[in-house]
Amino acid sequence: MPAPTYNFGDFELVSSRFELRYHDRPQKLERIPMELLILLLEKNGQVVCRQEIIERLWGKDVFLDTEHGINTAIRKIRAALREDVARPRFIQTVSGKGYRFASDAVSTNANGTAASAKILPSANPVPENEVSTPASVEAGPISAGEGLASRKWPWAAVALLVAAGATLALNVAGLRDRVFAKNSIGPIHSIAVLPLVNMSGDASQDYYADGMMDELITALARNRSLRVVSRTSAMQYKGVNKPLREIAQSLGVDGILEGSVARNGSRVHLNLQLIYGPTDTHMWADSYDRDLSQAYLLPEELSQTIAREAKAASSPAPTHRYISPEAHDDYMQGLYFWNGSNPDRSLEYYEKAIGLQPDYAAAWSGVAKSYAAQVILDEFPARNVASKMEEAARKAVAIDDSSPEAHNALAMWYLLFAWNVADADAESRRSLQLNPNLAETHRMRAWVLDAMHEPDESFRELKQAITLDPMQYITDLGEAYMARGQFDDAIAELRRRSETEHDNFFIHFDLMEIYWLKGMKKDGVEELEKIVGGDSAKTSAVRRAYTRGGSPAVAQWMMDDFKADAVRKKSLSPFELARHYAFLGDKPNTLKFLEAYYEQRYPWVVRVQSERMFDLVHSEPRYQALIKKMGLPSAY
Repeated sequence: MPAPTYNFGDFELVSSRFELRYHDRPQKLERIPMELLILLLEKNGQVVCRQEIIERLWGKDVFLDTEHGINTAIRKIRAALREDVARPRFIQTVSGKGYRFASDAVSTNANGTAASAKILPSANPVPENEVSTPASVEAGPISAGEGLASRKWPWAAVALLVAAGATLALNVAGLRDRVFAKNSIGPIHSIAVLPLVNMSGDASQDYYADGMMDELITALARNRSLRVVSRTSAMQYKGVNKPLREIAQSLGVDGILEGSVARNGSRVHLNLQLIYGPTDTHMWADSYDRDLSQAYLLPEELSQTIAREAKAASSPAPTHRYISPEAHDDYMQGLYFWNGSNPDRSLEYYEKAIGLQPDYAAAWSGVAKSYAAQVILDEFPARNVASKMEEAARKAVAIDDSSPEAHNALAMWYLLFAWNVADADAESRRSLQLNPNLAETHRMRAWVLDAMHEPDESFRELKQAITLDPMQYITDLGEAYMARGQFDDAIAELRRRSETEHDNFFIHFDLMEIYWLKGMKKDGVEELEKIVGGDSAKTSAVRRAYTRGGSPAVAQWMMDDFKADAVRKKSLSPFELARHYAFLGDKPNTLKFLEAYYEQRYPWVVRVQSERMFDLVHSEPRYQALIKKMGLPSAY
């Protein structure tokens, strides 16, 4: 028998189309509240206990904040029905039991016959923030004809995990097209994977949930028809309870993938759902159970499925080597520490993974990046680890020539450690060909093009990296504008970033440098005060220096403070010394320490032509000789 149409008051609900109308005008009601309203109408005035609601809407085995979910759904129904909560006309709360539909209602079947719904006396309303204890209620026959609950729908429900700020999902395949009109879902061209909720009950397993998210992003990013937001930008929504439509708009995507993962013993359980952001519409959801020995294959399998559901052309699945569960677990730990900016610990776990499985290409790439990070963070002299980084990057490529991460790691070695721009160019091109959706690959490509003195191409690649990962490269665009001499654009960009990153040292330092270059020394000093703002003694010293001798005195104070700090840390960067001498306008010492920077083979020297504070020495023969020794085309 067809699903009925319900008429009550000035409302009509066509259950076959999931459509609620008021005076013949469609009313917006989301899927979960709509399902609950239909359930209440089907029960024809009988009390529906909360446990029955949970099983109908979310399934028997879901572990969610369903109490909050039910209360939220009831509030939304009452809003759609224009109910006075104090004197409800339609939806009544039965304290300690559940809810019932208490109005006269007529359900009209397809043949035009009508059945009158039972009229019940009013119940005492219970505030929706009061949690009722589910109770078993005996249900009578449904006089309104065949309802939705009487059918065998091929789905298991989806629910919002409000407390964790993420959604768990089961399979809704057969229901989707009935719930939402086809024109409410468009093809997905861009997607963000939100942090997966760790449902194992063990906080020490957070690394596994984060690692699964990383691997899923990497697998999805291979799809050329999808723009995939990088991890750093998506991670800001970890544990955040915010409407998905707002998240999609903030990240500039039309698709949101969210869910949970539980790793218990030798099993992994994963729930995922895909949301069309512009209309907050559920497109697809499913759950997966795998043995740990097969869990490493899940991200690639899911990327194929999600591309299909997003109406995007899927990329061919790469051939996978077997990865032991133990090696995969160590790799996940390495990812966790890498993303936490701890290259020492990430290196430790990547090397453990390689020790267990020497042909693990992704782990070799991780080793290479960890060595590079140690040098860039000035933890080790470059010459001590350059050969180790090279070995790791080359092994990664040799094991898996189709890995964009491996080629990107090799490009990094060529550019920053070998100063071999031609081979860095080739490797960065290869990495982009393999995966055009990796932000770090576009950023590396921008650096290579910058070293080749291709400023416009470099700028385009950098903007693409920022599009893919807007929350990671906070100062890069402002610094790129500064390198191009577009100081006003640089100031505007960095000011925009400072609105949300108030205490970011690099933003304020870049602004100080730009103001210095523009001759706006007073503004530069104000930015310096923000940099040392947490130290009242230093703030006072900066002000005294400016009062006493203007910007030259402030530049000298900066040099003295930098040297004192270097003595405390037992580390003196030639590059920073050169830059501080440039603030002082001291050409000989600026050149002296740039040459020392080259001799000690610090990686960033290859990008020295992008540093506008060195404009004062660009025309000097010693500077030009330095650029020539590195094999770089002169930018000046």
